[in-house]
Amino acid sequence: MPTLTRELRKTLERVVKDARRVAEVGARKAIEQLAVHRDAWPNQSEDQLALRRRLLAHGRQLGDRPSEKKGERSIDKLVGECAYEHWHRLLFARFLAECGLLIEPTSGVAITLAECKELASEEGVDWLTLASRFAQRMLPQIFRADDPVLEVSLPPETRQELEALVTSLSQEVFLASDSLGWVYQFWQAERKDAVNAAGGKIGADELPAVTQLFTEDYMVDFLLDNTLGAWHA
Repeated sequence: MPTLTRELRKTLERVVKDARRVAEVGARKAIEQLAVHRDAWPNQSEDQLALRRRLLAHGRQLGDRPSEKKGERSIDKLVGECAYEHWHRLLFARFLAECGLLIEPTSGVAITLAECKELASEEGVDWLTLASRFAQRMLPQIFRADDPVLEVSLPPETRQELEALVTSLSQEVFLASDSLGWVYQFWQAERKDAVNAAGGKIGADELPAVTQLFTEDYMVDFLLDNTLGAWHA
């Protein structure tokens, strides 16, 4: 498989950085509408309250804590994970579709991008929304069925912006062997720059941003040739 050209890599970087900003704004809005950051709203339904309780528990697991303001709590980590999961589910859906690996669950066979769009039209949904459902069923270890953040409904304008960003990428991006590695690094890029600029102590919250870096093929080959390869020789 080919690797990304310089131009495609720059385009992917811009799109992923834009996606993180858009997704985090939308995720915060949706989570606040569920009153996860404060006491429950008086008119919330039982389903909303049940999801709110699960999000609260998940936020505590991630490290969110009560705020200094009485009756309020931090949701920063929950917002970050919600944004990340929704964006990457969309992205994986496009990866699978472009590589001919998107499985339609009823028939159990791979469908093309055109067929996915046709099915979506019949169901009256966006094709990326439908493809995301298929991707989640295909990759249960990556997108867990019981993950509460994936049950959060992002605002319509956020979904539209994210879908536009995914569709703006050319097919070549999804057929390159190094795209996924760059995707994860670019997601952390702005956070990494902010942590480094602050010059403070690197703690648990900062560690992922400054250490999750993508290693290009030529460097992997160099390391293998000069470690295991040299030992074998």
